[in-house]
Amino acid sequence: MRKVTLFLASSSELKTDREQFEIFIYRKCKAWFDRGIFLHLEIWEDFLDAIAPGGLQSRYNQAIKGCDIFVLLAHNKVGKYTAAEFGAAFGQFSAQQKPFIFTYFKPPTSQDRNDLKSLWAFEDKLSELKHYKTEYANIDALLRHFGDQLDKLAASGFRELAAVAEPTTQPIAQPGANPVTVTGDRNVVGDRNTVTDSSKTYHIEKIDSARFE
Repeated sequence: MRKVTLFLASSSELKTDREQFEIFIYRKCKAWFDRGIFLHLEIWEDFLDAIAPGGLQSRYNQAIKGCDIFVLLAHNKVGKYTAAEFGAAFGQFSAQQKPFIFTYFKPPTSQDRNDLKSLWAFEDKLSELKHYKTEYANIDALLRHFGDQLDKLAASGFRELAAVAEPTTQPIAQPGANPVTVTGDRNVVGDRNTVTDSSKTYHIEKIDSARFE
């Protein structure tokens, strides 16, 4: 079983998009499980708020360094923590050619110039790094584009973005079908169809017998 870890970075203003992205990943995880691919999503809501050496942000950055895919969502602003998370991901990529980095921008609606200045500054930074953003108009567009990118990565064994996506053996679940439960008790429990780990509940048959690389 190949475990692929994703880290999602964004400000709280995109809470709804973050939640829909999380649901999409777990549906994709379920669809790909029989192909030997297990997708695990790290989000800042899952980390304990306990005091950590170097601060809580250092724990986020450490998780980013260990992830395979880094996704950043931006809308009206890019806060200092989100920018720091991108910096950690880009630094790791520069050193190790990992993680794959995706930046998605939803058109801004704010009139607050202070917020917009942080957005513009981050866009300028991306341009300097020759890393260009992808815009999305709504959550459906985001999930469709990122889903295509995931297909291409899977086709290459998550080594590079393939030119042509590998056909999936199972369809991606559509909205409204078998919603995924997300819990926050951090207990680890398991039965034939469910395992809860790191504040997430995965409804996947036979997951308790999986072996991860």
